[in-house]
Amino acid sequence: MFVKICGITNEEDALLAVALGADALGFVFAPSTRQVAAKKVYDITRRLPREILTVGVFRDEHPDRVIDVCDAAGVRAAQLHGHETPETTQHVRASVGYVIKAFAAASDALDRASDHKADVILLDSPTPGSGEMFDWTLTDGVPLDARLLLAGGLTHDNVAMAIKQVRPWGVDVSTGVEDEPGRKDATKLRLFIANARAASPGSYRGPDEMPYDWNDE
Repeated sequence: MFVKICGITNEEDALLAVALGADALGFVFAPSTRQVAAKKVYDITRRLPREILTVGVFRDEHPDRVIDVCDAAGVRAAQLHGHETPETTQHVRASVGYVIKAFAAASDALDRASDHKADVILLDSPTPGSGEMFDWTLTDGVPLDARLLLAGGLTHDNVAMAIKQVRPWGVDVSTGVEDEPGRKDATKLRLFIANARAASPGSYRGPDEMPYDWNDE
């Protein structure tokens, strides 16, 4: 089970999440209480193990700026959380190399999810970043061959149930492991990652492997 911890704002939380077993860390560059500067993120990412996937989160940003910020911050993937067109997603992917395209649950845009040719499809609540749960049956709208990263209101209390019902490729959490906005809680982080790992079935929706090894870059 792929586990991404999003909304990282400081090196202490980044290193803690990695030590507890996270596969990926997300840094928010879109307007948010968790927004961080590219230079600060670079100071964090250069201290992380190579096997950790670092992700910059953007919303309705010009694709060339997405590429520039990812490069400046030293992140290896872009998460597009707005109304980006398939062409924008593909343009970013061609330069950054790895893209997570996010959709709100029940969004009509899910009908064109495959057109984005993203590496991963993230499904979030209708109000992204709110920490609100949504009806998990809405994941039925995600293409069956997609790597589904489930987000939206996940906590250590419900992540096992979510995995059992949805059988996603991975899970993504931010608010659910916080002590306060932008600050992670060590106990919540530990329990979330442990419960996600324990609930991971032998096989689950989407391919088991990543589309390529970013460590080879």
